Amino acid sequence: MSALEVLQAVQYVTIKGKRFAVLSVEDWEALLEWLETVEDADVARRAYEALEAAGGQRERAGWLKWEDVKAEVG
Repeated sequence: MSALEVLQAVQYVTIKGKRFAVLSVEDWEALLEWLETVEDADVARRAYEALEAAGGQRERAGWLKWEDVKAEVG
């Protein structure tokens, strides 16, 4: 199911005069996964733009060497 389909599947309830949107847990989790994917793609796009602006030089773009950080990420 696409993110748009998930949003279109929202049901609404009114409780004490307030409207709430209701999603199934599966739809909510799918929407969160989609948003995380969009965010990851944006991070990658910005990183490659920085690399391009640095003339392809990773250090000038602020990229770190794996050997220097691999112990930190476990």
